[in-house]
Amino acid sequence: MITIRALNRATLDRQMLLRRHDITPLEAISRLGGIQAQAPLSPYVGLWTRLNAFEPTSLASLLVDRQVVRGLLMRSTVHLVPVADYVSWRPLTAPVIARQFTNGPFGKQVADPAAVVAAGLELLASRPLSLTELSAGLAPLFPSDDPKALGYAIAFLVPLIQVPPRGLWPTSGPAKLSLAQDWLGRELGPSSVDDLILRYFGAFGPATVKDAQQWSGLTRLREVVERLPLMSLGDGYYDLPDAPRPPEDTPAPVRFLPQYDNLLLSHAVRTRFITDGRRVPLPPGHGAGFGSVLVDGFYRADWRITDGNFYVEPFSPLSKAEQAAVDEEGERLLTFVNS
Repeated sequence: MITIRALNRATLDRQMLLRRHDITPLEAISRLGGIQAQAPLSPYVGLWTRLNAFEPTSLASLLVDRQVVRGLLMRSTVHLVPVADYVSWRPLTAPVIARQFTNGPFGKQVADPAAVVAAGLELLASRPLSLTELSAGLAPLFPSDDPKALGYAIAFLVPLIQVPPRGLWPTSGPAKLSLAQDWLGRELGPSSVDDLILRYFGAFGPATVKDAQQWSGLTRLREVVERLPLMSLGDGYYDLPDAPRPPEDTPAPVRFLPQYDNLLLSHAVRTRFITDGRRVPLPPGHGAGFGSVLVDGFYRADWRITDGNFYVEPFSPLSKAEQAAVDEEGERLLTFVNS
């Protein structure tokens, strides 16, 4: 049986958190299996903590040049991914995203979703629109429906991209939505669930079937996992045969994660990083003012920046050496955020 610390070190290695790497932001985003990005600036902190000499302009340029995009994907959440991944993964996650709408409160407030989608496509054909603008444009056409629900129908039932300046450092911008095919200049697909789940194991393994389902939002993946070229590690864990699995005593430096970092959200059982059952806080925010602290590879504290001041709130006492390492890394992060 693989131990908790062995799982911890293996996933930290795949998520580029045992050492900083000298690769491009585009390569990093691909290797990470995308970056969860509801908070628009969190990918910048996430890449800063993983890459040497990371410059925010290098990620902003990828967004402006349409090499990476922001849109709903895994778990019906906003992810930042390379264009090729969005094109392949969006059709696979479409049923998950659609269920988020139809099974939620807004789905009950739209009488004819298909008609709303058709009207929304016409509105978006001219220019990117915000949810508020979509709702305002649709409301006169569907006066019996809730205006806010009309906007959300388009957001969840149509493949859309959040276009720049959304997600640009340091101030981001409003969430304007464009039809994915228009923004990308190409159709979506082809798609392979096998390729998607192999990418999951490459970025977050070793893992169980339930872990893969938690990350993707997809269900009934046992048959998929069992037909893939994976090795069994016992106790329900699978992995790529040639994937790195460092010794469990491999040192893990202090790392500051942004809010919504996928490291803490992509397993059904999170004991490989969270030993006390603590819930991962998911507050609203821009993504560069709050997050989690890993000490010896485990979630041991939260960090926040308020009025230019940096605070770390440990859940239990840190040793002098751990506190010194936290302080040193925190100063680096504060310098980055303020630069």
